[in-house]
Amino acid sequence: MSIRTLAGLAPGEAGVISGFTQMDGFTQRLMQLGLLEGTEVKVLRRAPTGDPLEVEVMGYALSLRREEAELVLLETQG
Repeated sequence: MSIRTLAGLAPGEAGVISGFTQMDGFTQRLMQLGLLEGTEVKVLRRAPTGDPLEVEVMGYALSLRREEAELVLLETQG
């Protein structure tokens, strides 16, 4: 297991949310959208420029900017 940010995953990679790099109002908003500790998240695709990225969480697709995805810490295989 290794710890990475959501922004560091390539399309097709997945991980389990282990926490956040900071806790503030925006992080609370991410949690309201379903990005909760213990939840699996998978990167579906990225825009050609790498921003935004689309992830699957709790059965639905969510688009995040790179700076937002960098707030989410994941445990990944390898």
